Amino acid sequence: MEFWEEVKKDVQKGIKEGMSMVKAGATLAAKKVDALTQEGKKRYQSFDLKTKVHNEIAELGARVYYLNKQEKITIEDSKAKTIINKIRKLEEKIANLEGKKTSGSAKKNTTTKK
Repeated sequence: MEFWEEVKKDVQKGIKEGMSMVKAGATLAAKKVDALTQEGKKRYQSFDLKTKVHNEIAELGARVYYLNKQEKITIEDSKAKTIINKIRKLEEKIANLEGKKTSGSAKKNTTTKK
């Protein structure tokens, strides 16, 4: 066989082997991409559900706070009481900044005009 025929044969063999490897690599890459996509979907769904739970807990906390503020329920837990007091102080600061009277400040200002 001539040198050229030998080179041609080796190149064709290399191309076939390379294409086979590329095809196998593409299949493996596609499988990995699919697996990563599925994992990403699961993580997003988990994050979305956790966000919904967080929002529901925040809404529940707001409801309990306002029921306690209206004296429809009594809170016995010391940590909850601490949080309620912090919220009330923040509400007062907001009201002062906005120039509004809070129910607590209205009680303090009880001077009568003659």
